[in-house]
Amino acid sequence: MGLPRFGRAKNDGELSSNLYVANCGPAVGLCNDEIASVFCKFGELKGVYAADESGTRVIVSFVEEGSAHAALKALDGRPCPQLGGRSLHIRYSVLQPTPQDQASDLVPVSLTASDLSIPGIYLVHDFLSAKEEEELLQTVDCRPWNSLSKRRVQHYGYEFCYDTRNVNTRHCLGELPSFVSPILERISSCPTFNNVKNIVLDQLTVNEYPPGVGLSPHIDTHSAFEDLIFSLSLSGPCIMEFRRYENGDWHPRVASSAAAKQESHEDDSNFIRRVIYLPPRSLLLLSGEARYAWHHYIPHHKIDTVNGRIIRRASRRVSFTFRKVRAGLCKCEFPQYCDSKK
Repeated sequence: MGLPRFGRAKNDGELSSNLYVANCGPAVGLCNDEIASVFCKFGELKGVYAADESGTRVIVSFVEEGSAHAALKALDGRPCPQLGGRSLHIRYSVLQPTPQDQASDLVPVSLTASDLSIPGIYLVHDFLSAKEEEELLQTVDCRPWNSLSKRRVQHYGYEFCYDTRNVNTRHCLGELPSFVSPILERISSCPTFNNVKNIVLDQLTVNEYPPGVGLSPHIDTHSAFEDLIFSLSLSGPCIMEFRRYENGDWHPRVASSAAAKQESHEDDSNFIRRVIYLPPRSLLLLSGEARYAWHHYIPHHKIDTVNGRIIRRASRRVSFTFRKVRAGLCKCEFPQYCDSKK
């Protein structure tokens, strides 16, 4: 079962056995057991749950309404010595029906590509050393960034056009910079990958994601790029979700300002879900079915829960995505997802 969902009480006078507690949670160094040890003094607890992805707000759920009322009266707006002297801000919260879109709570997070059971996905841990990572980040930070609405990007080889989700093959920016040559050489000789020796990767997008910023579900446009897509993760970790939609729609399913909300509240009855954890310095390869038929997506979270372990996105994440620009039409075996066949 997924975790229960809670919402704000309809009016200030509405009592509840559940409390929304702000300024409290794993992001400020307080685990659920510590929080429970304080609130259990007022009555039997059902549990302590994350109120959202921030890690600074929790729901404390009591068995009895009177216990919640006593805790709110005693703790609201006052420093709590047992919780580091933090002043808690508390209000009543009510239990809401659990929607289907809570599948993210039900899907285990894989640590290896083989656990995903998606053909064509490979993940290499520690593809770079910590020193190489630091030098690479210093190099890109000395170069100009282009600002998008929530993140910064750099393009090499060919510029990616976000409005068309394609590249202008008639406008080449030049060869890929020399500072990525060691990465390309290592990719071509990596024993994990098959059939990469002769590929010439000619497009690079560097993305800088601030903490909490993710990526909407999408499939890299079939007609824009060849089969192999490599993504190198630097600095901060994240989880990546893969979705295979039954309707085969190749366009991004979310393209509005309410993207984060809609992405996590879609009806999940029409797609299969898989999730993997991408640690810093890891290299991900999408090929075949994984590249052509599965949307990939980075949730807009500041905290990821990886099999019971809370991992905070405390620092930015920088990704290097290497691709080969396609010269003609795509001839893949997945026509329902392919723009060349639409």
